[in-house]
Amino acid sequence: MQTVTGRSSSGAAPPGDAGPGKGPIANGRLRSSGLFLLTAVMLAFLAGIAAPLAAQENQGAATGEEKTPFPAPKETAPQAPARVEVKPLARDHEIRERLEDILKATGWFAAPEARVNDGVVFLTGRTETAEFRKWAGDLARNTQDVAAVVNQIELMAPSIWDFQPAVDGLREQWRGVVRVSPFVVFGLLILAVTFGVARLSRAAARVSLRRRDINPLLQDLISRGVALVVLLVGLYIVFQVAGLTTVALTIMGGTGLLGIVLGIAFRDITENLLASIFLSVQNPFRNGDLIEIAGITGFVQMLTIRATVLMTPDGNHVQIPNATVYKSSIHNYTSNPNRRAEFTVGIGYDDGILTAQEVVLKILAEHPAILKDPEPLVLVENLGKSTVDLRIYFWLDGRQHSLLKVKSSVIRLVKRGFQEAGISMPDEAREIIFPDGVAVRLIAPEGLPQAAAPQAFEPPETASTDAEGGLRSEAGEIQQQALHSRTPEAGQNLLKPPPEGA
Repeated sequence: MQTVTGRSSSGAAPPGDAGPGKGPIANGRLRSSGLFLLTAVMLAFLAGIAAPLAAQENQGAATGEEKTPFPAPKETAPQAPARVEVKPLARDHEIRERLEDILKATGWFAAPEARVNDGVVFLTGRTETAEFRKWAGDLARNTQDVAAVVNQIELMAPSIWDFQPAVDGLREQWRGVVRVSPFVVFGLLILAVTFGVARLSRAAARVSLRRRDINPLLQDLISRGVALVVLLVGLYIVFQVAGLTTVALTIMGGTGLLGIVLGIAFRDITENLLASIFLSVQNPFRNGDLIEIAGITGFVQMLTIRATVLMTPDGNHVQIPNATVYKSSIHNYTSNPNRRAEFTVGIGYDDGILTAQEVVLKILAEHPAILKDPEPLVLVENLGKSTVDLRIYFWLDGRQHSLLKVKSSVIRLVKRGFQEAGISMPDEAREIIFPDGVAVRLIAPEGLPQAAAPQAFEPPETASTDAEGGLRSEAGEIQQQALHSRTPEAGQNLLKPPPEGA
């Protein structure tokens, strides 16, 4: 090998070795040395490759893993420590002094002490909170050349007269108020602007709806709905600026749910409100109409969002819930001014029915308050035990005349007409039993009483008496009483006023 390395890279011999007869032998030796060197390099290269593979195979066989021709991925290989110090740079007393200086500088610990033995730190002392104790342990662990930490710092029991937590809490609250004060001021400004825009929107909606001649209740509801939408938009903007997007979406999405919950909780109130809307739109009656609802008859005074107020002919205010009004049968006696009245009268079996009918029809035809069209009727209704019952029907103008007064007048005139025509009106037959008999005594003829004088009757042309108070309707008088009375139901009247001349 020394001979080979002593030659030049071109294979020529040095000048002192060349001579006649030695050239071919020298060249053969040179070629043999080159092949040997190339073979040695290749074997070394193969040995360098085979050694890691063999080591990897041996390691796989030892761990029971499957043999792979390539090394494991780099990311799955175990991570070696960044640094392993065999000879620490910091000594124990240096670590102790540094830790004690830091613990005393914080002022959080009472009598802090750090003992260090071969890199193991023992911390002693007292502190008020567990956070301070944990902080001291983390400080020691993060100190250079510390192998382990034994945290023996004790927690001091707080004094019952220690108001520092309360003071700290108030201070933190004050800091929170100061931090959010700009958002509060900006939010109040946005709400003030939104409130003003909502009022303007409500007024504009009212004016627009009033021009369209919409019901007053619908005008109020629609205008309030427009104002509510504007307010919700303002609230959404405020929460968005404050960074409370979730709260804003919850409010916007929960508005409908809130309406459903309130509708269930206040079902009766909701029913009355909806009924008032339908009644004000449909207008089944007007102010001053005489109606009958659920057996109650009276003149309509007003319709509010809760109830319908009537004044009965007795002068009493009656409030009927709108839900009841809407679900009940409504008898409106004013929508058609013509009203029909009827009553029954009985005549004797010996009297002529046709004669009695003619007497009644003549009285009805001559009465000033009874209409000719529809024409009155006198019908045989029933054959009773002792009478033949006649049913009398007649019509009158309810706006001008009172049904009760006209009916009283007609009954009085029919009775007088039957008496003048000799038509009897017997009472029902009664049977009286005398178990002990009845004593009979004869009276002399001269003791017979004289016949009684016939009774005097009113003239036939008298249609009304002072007792009946005239035949005019009492609706005007009741309305005057209603104007001077106290209205029991507060709120806006949702009914349209009656037309002039009605």
